[in-house]
Amino acid sequence: QVQVVESGGGLVQPGGSLRLSCAASGFTFSMSVMSWYRQAPGKERELVALILSSNGAMNYADSVKGRFTISRDNAKNTAYLQMNSLKPEDTAVYYCKAFYRGADYWGQGTQVSVSS
Repeated sequence: QVQVVESGGGLVQPGGSLRLSCAASGFTFSMSVMSWYRQAPGKERELVALILSSNGAMNYADSVKGRFTISRDNAKNTAYLQMNSLKPEDTAVYYCKAFYRGADYWGQGTQVSVSS
């Protein structure tokens, strides 16, 4: 019973901040690679940020570098995406994905809308 559940989305004004959470269960969270993707209307899903299990190294899409921060709390089996200085072009459904033992496990997505 693998579960990946996002929360924390909502409506925010440009320049504002949101923190998304991704609660995981049913696998060894500390040994997984966690990542955040997003998909805007009419666009392909894109990788936003990724954090490794081994050394905690992080990678980001160029469009969010310096504004977004991915983190994980292995004691809580939870990954986070801190989003600052939000722009209208950040509007999308954000998905959390766990990679564990060669398989991907996707969350249901949470809507982030940035507008005035």
